[in-house]
Amino acid sequence: MEKVVTADYLRSVFQGKRVFLTGHTGFKGAWLVQILHWLGAEVKGYSLAPEKDTDLYNLIEGDKLCKESVIADICDPQRLQDEIVAFEPHFVFHFAAQALVRRGYEKPAYTFLVNAQGTAHVLQAMRALVPPCVGVMITTDKVYDNPERGLPFSEDDKLGGYDPYSASKAAAEIVIDSYRRSFFNPADYSNHEKSIAAARAGNVIGGGDYSDDRIIPDIVRSISFGETVGLRNPHSIRPWQHVLEPLGAYLLLAAKMTENHTLHSTAYNLGPNPDDMLTVEELTKIFIECYGHGSYRSFAEEGAPHEAKLLLLDSSKAAGHLGWKPLLDAREAIKWTAQWYADTTTGAHAKCLAQIKNYFGE
Repeated sequence: MEKVVTADYLRSVFQGKRVFLTGHTGFKGAWLVQILHWLGAEVKGYSLAPEKDTDLYNLIEGDKLCKESVIADICDPQRLQDEIVAFEPHFVFHFAAQALVRRGYEKPAYTFLVNAQGTAHVLQAMRALVPPCVGVMITTDKVYDNPERGLPFSEDDKLGGYDPYSASKAAAEIVIDSYRRSFFNPADYSNHEKSIAAARAGNVIGGGDYSDDRIIPDIVRSISFGETVGLRNPHSIRPWQHVLEPLGAYLLLAAKMTENHTLHSTAYNLGPNPDDMLTVEELTKIFIECYGHGSYRSFAEEGAPHEAKLLLLDSSKAAGHLGWKPLLDAREAIKWTAQWYADTTTGAHAKCLAQIKNYFGE
């Protein structure tokens, strides 16, 4: 594999730096905590407590990898601002979110509160920081108004969302753009010294995800209980990525923002190649083959809420501006994920660290 984002480059940027990470107890957050610790950064996390004992953050003993772990709500703006200002970070990564489509249907108002207003709280807190600071706001590939025509979305396409989760993330993008123009305008960087970017990726897979209503955790749970995996949307197509792909891209983006404060203060798609497409059923077949055993069946779910069947991203902007491109295709991503779960003798942090070193080089 040709390394696009290398350990040496990232370490030259992040070693000894203070990084404030919201949502550090989530799946992606737990992986990023491990990467940043490995790079030599000082991490302060701010998040709700993990929901389950089996959450990856607990399995890796994440508190030991953070300089400080604050268990608090992103919807508490004063607490959030106090914690950010006290830490004086060089970088802010905003991951905290209500990240599940189905939970968005169950708790729509809460989803908008966390995802849109919570993002405003982070950006407002950054206004009080002593500069300079780089902020990377993580949204999702689902921010686009999606008529499912089979064409990849570019960053200039219309934002929207059928379901509350998607719409709340599109609203977060509008909040980010408004704060960037109003308070962190690239043209006025010399006065405020804050760089703000939005990163759009989604449908990540990887070891240690035990969330509800996600395909890989559903497969793993079914296999572990000796049950047949049930697929409710077997023909849906998603831009499947190993979790290290977007995380590497976020870190690269933040690093490039320290080199060019104005060019990269924008939104980026960070998805796999548009021709690297697999359906839910194809993903399941490959996972079961790599895992070593298991079976599946498809079924029609009565009264299921709407979910997009097709979603593709055009990441050519990231390729041109950042030099970023995916390292693992979907089949490799599934293989890495299956191998993580199939290894029952190695600790969670050791398994993650081995894949981190393999991906970034050591």
